Amino acid sequence: MTLHDWLWPGFLAFVAIVLFVDLFILHRRDHVISTPEACRTVGAYVGMAMVFASGVFFFAGGDRGAEFLTGYLIEQALSLDNIFVIALIFTYFKVPAEAQYRVLFYGIVGAIVMRLSLIVPGVKLVDQFHVVAMALGGLLIFSGFKMMTSGDDMVDPSESFAVKLLMRTGRVTPEYEGSKFLTRRNGLLYMTPLFVVLVTVEITDLIFAVDSIPAVLAVSNDAFIVFSSNVFAILGLRALFFVLSGMLRTFRHLKTGLSLVLVFIGLKMLLAQYIDIPSLVALGVTALIIGGSVLASILHREESSETER
Repeated sequence: MTLHDWLWPGFLAFVAIVLFVDLFILHRRDHVISTPEACRTVGAYVGMAMVFASGVFFFAGGDRGAEFLTGYLIEQALSLDNIFVIALIFTYFKVPAEAQYRVLFYGIVGAIVMRLSLIVPGVKLVDQFHVVAMALGGLLIFSGFKMMTSGDDMVDPSESFAVKLLMRTGRVTPEYEGSKFLTRRNGLLYMTPLFVVLVTVEITDLIFAVDSIPAVLAVSNDAFIVFSSNVFAILGLRALFFVLSGMLRTFRHLKTGLSLVLVFIGLKMLLAQYIDIPSLVALGVTALIIGGSVLASILHREESSETER
């Protein structure tokens, strides 16, 4: 087998090992994740992503390296909005703090499997049918404008069709049982509220994937680059949740920045036949928009604090 033949099985094995160490060694006991612990975990995952990116730059060249970093940055940025929705879900269902990490872990596993099943055929469709690329580009532009004009609509998890369906089965226990998703009562298998939360989180990720996957497909036509950049961003999502879930409302301009990124990437996909935007330029524009929106949010917060004084 050549080095390229080992890429997919090797990377999937690496991800499996990381997930195993994370859940069964580092977090084998349910506990409340502290901010310092979450920051260390985020730093470790970002460090792994940067080491991997260095390997992509070295072995695959500057264009592929820039594509990986752009995809990673886009997925990481879009996941911030996902974190806010997950925080609302946890609050609505009153999920015990010590059980939240386990829900996020299995939610991430589901997200990785979902992306693997969507990205590989997605890349082939974009390569073979120009109309697919045009449709995805249009979808990204529409999503960007919709995000920009949506305001701060609250999410009501109880309105989810899946939640209603699970509740109607009569097989959901009224209370949590630690970190168990399923339990037995009188010889019958019941779902705990934690299982309902997990299903809701998975559905939320599927909805957000409608934006994030086409965005990264617009950046690279290499399925491995698209998948690996998505996975590295997703792996750190659990820890990032515990760092940012209480702070996201302070980044009031972030949604505008994410909207502009989606519009920019959508235009890049639509105009690919006429204008060739280099990967490094796309990376720079994406980083500038996201970084600018975060900086604007911080400056706005400081101005508001001074005004209140």
